[in-house]
Order: sequence, then C-alpha cells, then structure tokens
Amino acid sequence: MTEAPIKRESVSDQLFAILRDRILGGHLPADSALTAERDLAAEFGVNRHAVREAVKRLQQARLVEVSQGGRTRVLDWRTRAGLDLAFDVARGNAVFTGLQRDAMEMRACIGADAARLCAERCPPEVAEAIAGAAADYGATGADLAALDTADVALWRLIVTGSGNLAYLLSFNTLVGGAVASGEVPLVHRTAELLDVTVRRRLAELIAARDAQGAERVAREMLTRTVTAMTRATTDQGAGS
Repeated sequence: MTEAPIKRESVSDQLFAILRDRILGGHLPADSALTAERDLAAEFGVNRHAVREAVKRLQQARLVEVSQGGRTRVLDWRTRAGLDLAFDVARGNAVFTGLQRDAMEMRACIGADAARLCAERCPPEVAEAIAGAAADYGATGADLAALDTADVALWRLIVTGSGNLAYLLSFNTLVGGAVASGEVPLVHRTAELLDVTVRRRLAELIAARDAQGAERVAREMLTRTVTAMTRATTDQGAGS
C-alpha cells in the first residue's frame, strides 16, 4: 500500500492519522510488526523525529506496543483501544460508519441513568435550577439551533446533578467531540428538540425524587433521535 508524500505542516499528526487508519482498516493487522521508522520516513519523505512522534501517539491510543528490543507490534484495537479513539477518528472512516448513531445510543443510556441519579442525589438548589431551565426551554420558539443550545444547558445541570464524574466527562465529549450531538443533523433531532412538555415533566420527576420515572422519561426522549437516525439510514439503503 503506497501513500503520496504528505505535507510538511503538522507532519506527525498527518502521519499518525494515516498509520491509525491503516491499523483500523486492517492493512496493518493485529500482532504484525509496524513498518520500521526508517522505511516510514523514506515512504513519506519526512524525518525520523516526525515518525517517532506519530508512533508515540499510536502508543497513547493503544494501537501499538513497543516491546523490548525496539520492535513495535500492532495491537488489536477492538480489545485495547478506548472511547477516545472513536472521537479522534476522521469523519468518513469506513471502520466507524454509523458512529454518530452509536454515540446517540450511548447518549441515551448515559442521559437516562444520569437523570435517575440526579433525582436521587442532586441538592434542592440543583433541582430548582433544572426546573427553571425546563420552564424557560422553548422561549425561542421553533429555532432548532437555539433549542439545541438550551438543551445542552439543561442536560449539563442534570448530568452535574447526577454526581457522576465519568458521566460528566462523557457528556463534555458528546457535546464537543467530533461525533457530538451537535454534529448530528438537526433534522434527526427535530422531534426531540421541539418537545417542551417532556422536559418540564422530567424536571418535575427530578424535583419529586422519582428516580425511575425520571430515567424512563429521559430514555424515551433521548431515544427519539436514535430512532430518527436509524429510520433515515434504512430509508437511504432502500432507495439506493
């Protein structure tokens, strides 16, 4: 497999992305030896420092392992890599087709459980802030972009109120990552974003400390986007 020489700016980043995609695409299979530094430098017309930086990033992503003697072995990313890899992958990578939908499924699971925990744990002032955000939701009318911003603010209160740091960090990734909810076409989120009533109901359940009810309503609301994306994919496949 031959690649054209890469540009000089951000050389190590570009080289990392190419090697990463070779691994994810199976061109460099698990347990195989990574191409030697000297050969990579010659193939791409870069210095060996750039190659070493790229390999270091591959190690950090748990895609390769440098063993004793300097041999660099390709790891099985399906058993070793973490979620951070998914959000680092460039759009359009064939290995991660459907990643946005997968991220929305994860979002629904985390959101539902965060709502449950929030109902159980959040202090009264947080429940009050959630009620206020829910009451104000929809003040901008049917402007989907404005509703999306208000939705993020409401969910940040809920996830913070859950008291689960891992959920909060995952929320930050979903809000700002490469496959964030904001990157999902708003047409898929229309039904979810336009429902003002469901957010007020969720806020009421959290204030009432109804953990099971909050979890159920949150899951039903967040699953709407997953359903819309799945339907769109099915329709697209049927029409091709």
